[in-house]
Amino acid sequence: MRIDIAAQTDVGRKKRNNEDSYGVFREDVPGLRLFEEGAMLCVADGLGGHTGGEIASRLSVAIVKDALRQPPAEPDAPDAAPSPLPVLLEWIKKANASIFQTNSELVKAGRPMGTTFLAAVVQPRRAHIANVGDSRCYHLRNGEIVDKTEDHSWVDEQVKAGFMTKSEAESDARRNFVTRCIGTHEAVDVDGYAWDTVPGDMLLLCTDGLVNMAKDSEIAAEFKKGGRPAEIASRLVNLANDNGGKDNITVIVALLEPSLLTWLRSRFLAMWERRGTHIAWLIISLLLGAACFGAGYLIGIHRPHG
Repeated sequence: MRIDIAAQTDVGRKKRNNEDSYGVFREDVPGLRLFEEGAMLCVADGLGGHTGGEIASRLSVAIVKDALRQPPAEPDAPDAAPSPLPVLLEWIKKANASIFQTNSELVKAGRPMGTTFLAAVVQPRRAHIANVGDSRCYHLRNGEIVDKTEDHSWVDEQVKAGFMTKSEAESDARRNFVTRCIGTHEAVDVDGYAWDTVPGDMLLLCTDGLVNMAKDSEIAAEFKKGGRPAEIASRLVNLANDNGGKDNITVIVALLEPSLLTWLRSRFLAMWERRGTHIAWLIISLLLGAACFGAGYLIGIHRPHG
C-alpha cells in the first residue's frame, strides 16, 4: 500500500519541555501480524503538571507498538475481513494498566503520570481509529474535513450537555482539562472509529497543541493549499506557533494511496531534502558521463577509416 507519511513535533513557544510522543510504524516492523498492508500512527500528549508526563507518553507508544505483533480480531460476520481495531483497543487498555501500576508502586507524592493517546491503523480503503483524551484525528478529502474524533475534555462535555456553545468552548481557559486519559485510573474507556477511505484521502493526527491554537477552518485551509505531507505538517506547526504556541505541538499527516506519479515525486523530493548535494553530484556525473560517451561515439563515427 502506498502511503506518504510525515510527522513533526515542536515544543511550542511557552513550554520548556516537550511531553508529546509519536510513532509511525510501517509494514517493515519485525514480527508484524496486525495487518498485511498499511501503517500504524500514534500520538500521545503527556499531561502537563503531572509527574512524568513525558515518560507516560513514551511508554504508551512503546506498549501499544506491541499490538503490531498480534493477529487481527476475527470478524463477527463470516464474509467480513479481520479487524485490527479490537486489538488496538485492547493494547491501549494494557498501556493504561501498566502505567497505572507504575503510578501505584512508584508515585507516592504529587499527581500521577498520565497521557492522552490516539492511534490509527491505516489499511487499503479503511482507517481504524482509537482515542483517549483530547488529541484529535481528522479525515480530510479534497481539503474538506469529513470526519473527526471527539475530545474527552471538560469543555467538550459542557458543549454536549448544552451548557456552553462551541464558540465559548474555543476561547475557554479550561480547554486543556481532560476527562479521560491513560494511566491515572485503573480502568479507561477508549473510543473506536472505523472510516472508509478512498485514494487521495488524508489523515491528520495531532495533539491539542494544534487543536487549541487553530480552528478547524484554519486547519482545513492548510490542506487546501496542497503540498506534500511534510509541507503541510510544517505549516500546521507554524500555524499553532503563530497563534501563540501555548503547548507542545505534534502532528502526523498521511496521504493515503496516492497515485504512483505523486508518490514517486514525493519520495524524490524527500530524498532531495535529505541528500540534495549527493543527488545533484550523481545527476551531474551521469550527465557528464553520457556527454563523454556521446562525444566519443560521434568522434568514432566521423573518424577517417584507413
